[in-house]
Amino acid sequence: MTPPNPKAMIREYRYTVDRDGRIFHDGSEIIDPVVLRFFLLAMQHTEDGRYLVICQNERNWFEAPDTPFVVQRVQCRIEHDHLAAVELHFVGDYHETLDPGTLETDGPYLYCRVRRRLFRARLGRNAVQQLAPFLAEEGGEAALLLGGHRWEVRQAERPLLDRSTTGT
Repeated sequence: MTPPNPKAMIREYRYTVDRDGRIFHDGSEIIDPVVLRFFLLAMQHTEDGRYLVICQNERNWFEAPDTPFVVQRVQCRIEHDHLAAVELHFVGDYHETLDPGTLETDGPYLYCRVRRRLFRARLGRNAVQQLAPFLAEEGGEAALLLGGHRWEVRQAERPLLDRSTTGT
């Protein structure tokens, strides 16, 4: 009898992402910035709406209350006393520029789209506090004042991939 080929075997791991965007495996927080950045850059949606990172012969599954992408903080660039740009910072020192046209609220949370609009990201408490001075409300409508424009913060439609109801 031929023993199984270890290279052909696929290992599976499960991770959880908490509301603050911290990633845990078997109750231990993952803190290595290189690993965290890799996870965020390699993340993909599966057909059934789950989050998966494939690495060599491993399938790494991620469960999150809503999204594994949580903005830890923002870096605001000010020019001539106005907000000129916003950089989003995630775990693992992964960062990208805010696409203000993707801002939306869903209940008490503020979201945007990241990774070329492929993923929904939630702005964490610190990030919202840092962005608050540049948010305005007029007639019950919120907007971000950025780059000389008023970017409407629209109300989210029910997300297509709502992990809070999938049971995974």
